[in-house]
Amino acid sequence: MLRYSSPLTQVVIVGLICFLTSGMFNALNGMGGGGQLNTEVAANANVALYTCFAVGGLFAGPIVNKIGPSLAMALGGLTYALYSGSLLYYNHQQQDGFPIASGAILGLGAALLWTGQGAIMLSYPSESNKGEYIGIFWVIFNLGGVIGSIIPLALNWNSTAGSVNDGTYIGFIILMGLGSLMALLLLSPHKVTRDDGQPVIIQQFPSWKEEITGVLKIFLDWKMLALFPMFIASNWFYAYQFNGVNAFYFNVRTRAFNSLWYWTAQILAAFFFGKLLDWSKFGRKSRGILGISYITIILMGAWIGGLFFQLTYKREDPNINMDLYNPSYFPRIILFIVYGLFDSVYQCFAYWIMGALTNDTNVLARYAGYYKAVQSAGGAISWRIDAVGTSYLVQLIICWALLAISIPFAFLVVLNIKQTNYDSKSIKEKVAATNNSEISA
Repeated sequence: MLRYSSPLTQVVIVGLICFLTSGMFNALNGMGGGGQLNTEVAANANVALYTCFAVGGLFAGPIVNKIGPSLAMALGGLTYALYSGSLLYYNHQQQDGFPIASGAILGLGAALLWTGQGAIMLSYPSESNKGEYIGIFWVIFNLGGVIGSIIPLALNWNSTAGSVNDGTYIGFIILMGLGSLMALLLLSPHKVTRDDGQPVIIQQFPSWKEEITGVLKIFLDWKMLALFPMFIASNWFYAYQFNGVNAFYFNVRTRAFNSLWYWTAQILAAFFFGKLLDWSKFGRKSRGILGISYITIILMGAWIGGLFFQLTYKREDPNINMDLYNPSYFPRIILFIVYGLFDSVYQCFAYWIMGALTNDTNVLARYAGYYKAVQSAGGAISWRIDAVGTSYLVQLIICWALLAISIPFAFLVVLNIKQTNYDSKSIKEKVAATNNSEISA
């Protein structure tokens, strides 16, 4: 029976929070244009979102370390509901100011939510099951995308329109609000203990000056700099896949159907990839090499297939609005499924590498903030590239090139992963300090 204070229980709760907030946002965004016929509105809102996310991510680590992951994720979750409400507003008023402003606010809120998530998911599990916990989180989180895709699919099944109805947005607002409230169920890190009785490694919040200095030191860490290409590429392809493929090529119910299978593929991939990264038959470095080899194979297969598909249409063509009952539909959904599979293993691997570098909750909060900041900067640029009308073929080539460039740099970091971080002197000192503080309490 699971203890409420166990790392697994807390990671499951984090997964459910992200399921109801970011997972639902992904379902909405995955249909292209936030479910709107005019994809330019959502593209501009996403530019604002990812720009603020990039800035907020740099400072979210110190904030999460100060106020705790529970409150940080609760505040962040509310901004997702606000964004869905802005799209409901746009459905009636056709004024893009509110969606763009709410996108910016969401960027700041998402930085808090995802930094809290990263700190918990990477520091709570032991070294032997970090891959499994990342996989479990990714499965639960992407169930949000699956169920969130079923909602517009059911509500718009008989529709041939290009945008979703009001009930879709109202459903998303309610679910995102529930996700925000669920964050209050999370325990403080010092109350979480692993099954072997060891506490999660934490330290007292030093000072804002020391926290900011800690963030700045990340930019002097060669491993974090080497991971920069992987981090910036990790969400870059969303603009192309969601707007340039899904929104442009398919009608609304088929877009929701595609989105459903995109996130389902992520669930299956995360589960099995997490098991691979924890395979005890191999050392940690060997598992990293195996993982990055697997990613490289999927990367090349997915984007070679994407290139052949992209060569069949141009951005200047009228929207195709293909329906899922079209005889030519099947190979296109297979490509979209492979895109989702790749997204899952690529991002899971990025988290796994960070978790393999340290077990310190405070450091991992900064790593997670840095990761989301760089990732979001890439997202802001890619959504802006789409918003200004860049050809879809050029977007595909940029996505593919960035992903390919990231592999050798990530491989260098993998080669420097230690078998364990438990023998670190600083870690031992922090465990002792935690135990002493519990005794004195």
